Amino acid sequence: MTIHFARRALLAAAAALLVACATGTAPEPHPPIVFVHGNGDTAALWHTLLWRFESNGWPTQRLHAIDLPYPLARDADDTPQPGRTSTAQHMQFLAEEVEQVLRRTGQSRVVLIGNSRGGYAIRNYIANGGGAAKVSHAILGGVPNHGVWSNPGFRPNSEFNGTGPFLGALNRQGGAGVEVTPGVQWLTIRSDNNDKFAQPDGVWIGAKGTATNVNFDGPELKGARNLVLAGIDHRETSFSAKAFAASYHFITGREPVTLGISAEPRISLSGKVSGLGLENRPGAGNFVNNLALAGAEVEVYAVDPATGERIGAALHRQVVGADGLWGPLITSSQTALEFQVSAPDFAVTHIYRSPFARSSQLVHLRAERIAAADREAGAIVALTRPRGYFGVPRDNIVLDGTSPPAGIPPGVAGVSVARLRLDAATPRAVSAEFNRERIVGRSWPTRMNHVVLLELHD
Repeated sequence: MTIHFARRALLAAAAALLVACATGTAPEPHPPIVFVHGNGDTAALWHTLLWRFESNGWPTQRLHAIDLPYPLARDADDTPQPGRTSTAQHMQFLAEEVEQVLRRTGQSRVVLIGNSRGGYAIRNYIANGGGAAKVSHAILGGVPNHGVWSNPGFRPNSEFNGTGPFLGALNRQGGAGVEVTPGVQWLTIRSDNNDKFAQPDGVWIGAKGTATNVNFDGPELKGARNLVLAGIDHRETSFSAKAFAASYHFITGREPVTLGISAEPRISLSGKVSGLGLENRPGAGNFVNNLALAGAEVEVYAVDPATGERIGAALHRQVVGADGLWGPLITSSQTALEFQVSAPDFAVTHIYRSPFARSSQLVHLRAERIAAADREAGAIVALTRPRGYFGVPRDNIVLDGTSPPAGIPPGVAGVSVARLRLDAATPRAVSAEFNRERIVGRSWPTRMNHVVLLELHD
């Protein structure tokens, strides 16, 4: 049921206040929140949303983003697959993380916020893993609750198949006409028609012209509060300022003081280093994981925001240990940065970032490999937007003077990386703009095993 969000949120807040008065206990003003990323993603995607919670007074120690070691789903949920997780494994990992958060904070319940596949783990944990007694609110952003496709003839045992055993069971567990577990407050956030994984045509799953049997309202659930935000894309259902406002209001019953991010003059940055892996089966190619890349060397430089040139010596240099953790780096929130990651069997990866407004322990760095087709290029520079997709004509996107960059189709926002292939190997400035954010980096020669990423905060 799609409802008027603000009115129902106020009613829920009033009801909670009455319960508190009756029991003599006040609701926890800042309950611990556990954030659950999507398929193939990392905890790093949540850092700007955490900044918004912090900017509205949420204690940092009550904000916890999980990092699933193997974040990709199996092709068939019931068949073991190297480097992939089943729904049961995903749920177990979340359950263990929740227990750690409850012990650390001394609280009895948490709020769970999940994007895409992360919402599957949340629903499964609440329905089948004991989470109903430990979760007060569940917020599902862009979760394909009725499947990315709904067809018993195509990958029937995939967790993304709306007719498959996993989603079929979840969507029946609430009883007649209800698709959520009772006792938890549920919110779904979806796009009106701009979510690449809630489309009637299979173009985004490699089946253009084939009906998915899923519509734009696929993420909605009967029995939940269902909110539609016009124009947002699949990831923006969780990571955008609009999604933050909806989530904050749903948890607290009031509007946030600010949708912006309050800057800190001095910041501390740290995170984990991982690497693009190789899956152990013929023809599988590269895949992503969030395993620690022990022995990788991290160097961080201040750079000129106008040219990308390094300013002075490295601000930080470290060879990471078995846990893959790097940092902390203490710097200014006005400083543009270049992160260089070097590790055997990987390209030297240069990651340029515009200034970090606040401290973060989620500055995760991933060493890249150069594709065979790119090895003869002079330089490869990629503009990447991990917390959303590029929309044409919705967004202003400029890469090295070209707008929009090649490879971003108009219509549904579904591409998060724009690649620039340079013939010349001579290093030079490469600028990128995305709406109000600007990054300038330097090209590095591919033939010397270097690759460049311009990574957006937005």
